[in-house]
Order: sequence, then C-alpha cells, then structure tokens
Amino acid sequence: MSVVATSLSDTMPSVRGRLTPQAPLAPLVWFKAGGAAEWLFEPADAEDLAAFLRDLDPAVPVMALGLGSNLIVRDGGVPGVVIRLGKPFARVEAVDATTLRCGGGASGILVSSTARDAGLAGIEFLRSIPGTVGGFVRMNGGAYGREVNDVLVHAEVVLRSGERQTLSLGDLRYTYRHSALPDGAVVIAATFRGTPGEPAAIQTEMDRIAAAREASQPLRSKTGGSTFKNPDGQKAWALVDQAGCRGRRRGDAQVSDKHTNFLLNVGQATSADIEALGEEVRAAVKANSGVTLEWEIQRVGVQA
Repeated sequence: MSVVATSLSDTMPSVRGRLTPQAPLAPLVWFKAGGAAEWLFEPADAEDLAAFLRDLDPAVPVMALGLGSNLIVRDGGVPGVVIRLGKPFARVEAVDATTLRCGGGASGILVSSTARDAGLAGIEFLRSIPGTVGGFVRMNGGAYGREVNDVLVHAEVVLRSGERQTLSLGDLRYTYRHSALPDGAVVIAATFRGTPGEPAAIQTEMDRIAAAREASQPLRSKTGGSTFKNPDGQKAWALVDQAGCRGRRRGDAQVSDKHTNFLLNVGQATSADIEALGEEVRAAVKANSGVTLEWEIQRVGVQA
C-alpha cells in the first residue's frame, strides 16, 4: 500500500460496496496496461455512491471507470478514487413505447438489444460503442452517423459533492465527443428515446453495424478504440495513413495495420509506450498535413 493510501485509509467513508486500496487497473482496461488505482470503489447502489462522495474529503480526486475501452491508464497509477459501477447499475428497462431507462454501468450491446426487444428503433448504433452508458453519455459517444446527442432525454448523476441531479440534454451542452458534465460527477442512469420499429428490422441494422465493425476494426486485439477525433471534414485514420504511420511501432505498441486510428498493445507494451506512439503519430500527421489531431482516448493518472 502506498504512503498516500495509508494516510487516506483512516479517513475513507464507510461503504456497503467494495473499497479496495492499490487496485490494479490493467486487467480492467482494454489495453491491459497501466498502474493501480489508489482506491477502487464499487458501490452497492446509488445511495451508497452518494453517501461515499458526500463524506469523502473534497480534495480527493474521483474518476469513473466503465469498460475501460477508450482509456490509457498511465503506469504510475491513478491517485484518489476510481469508481466502477457494477451489476446494480447495469439494468435496462423500457419506460414506455419510445423510451428506455438505462443504468450507468450497462453496456451499449445490452442497451441496443433491450431496445430491439422493446421495438425501439434509432438506438442500434449503441451496439457499436465499446463502453457503458456512463462513458458514452459523458463523451457523447457515437458511430455510423448518430451520437448520444440524438437520443438522450436526460441523465441521472451523482455530483462530486454527493448530490443527486437529473441533467437534461441541454444541460450537457454536447459537442463532438464532449459534454459539460462536471468533473467528478458519475452518471448512474440515462433515459434514451427511440421510435417504434419492428424487432426484426432493428436486428438487421444491428447485424449490419456489427459486420461493418468486424470488417474494419481490430476488435480482437488489445486496443483502446478510436484514438483521435476526426477533424472537421476529414478522417483521422486517413491522415494517419497519409503520414506513413500504418504499422508503426514503439516497443510493443503499434499502429494497427487494419485501421490506422487504432493503437494496439501487441505484447507487453507499457502505457508510456502507447501514449508516446500516439504522440509520434500526432507529430507525423502535423508535419505531413498541418493538421493537429486531438486525442479521443482519455489519458489518466501519473507517469511512472
């Protein structure tokens, strides 16, 4: 246990869920690399989470972790508390003929499948987002021409203060892969709106999306998903390819040959290797095209 974790252990609020010091995060993220969380908290329910955040020293940083897909956890680990929403937050249910209420820990696959069973169309694109409701509400996740901004009614959150709030679509002020969700806030649920549709037709669209992803993306690799945001009117993968970075390596970190906007851990890459390769790609694209790529993957924690 680290010195900081030891000093915090005396002041950590009591919980009904699981609170683990120095919890390795590499097994929980898609890159399978990176350091530990000073504390990992898996709350029993929303009330447990709210009470914990209310009683936690306001100076302690808090970060929510979903499926760990669009994330680089640096090798020195993450200070403060990482919050991971488990099964109590993974429920999805139809509210009425056009809306779904989804827990913040529910996967995009579960949301889209439940929408299909309820005859709700327009939510199929969530099938292709490798994350949880909390993550893609925060980042305005999207694919295949649609994004969360198109389907969100409102999100239920627990603020860093422990206060529970319901935020409307307008409150989140969505832009491309960004929201105004306050720092330290945790999305515990979201309501999405679709349109009435036939389950068979919805399944056909989900199958089309799944096949397109399988054909174009390195889904069976240790990766973080789309690495860079698409600049206005351009595709990040094309800029990376034009800069000669397809297959480029740094240690066991590699730019995918299949889709150049994906970085891979092809062995025992460190998070430092992966992030440094990303910065090399950004520099090469800038030199070749004059475009400065912006990271889409979140990079958190401290360097080793």
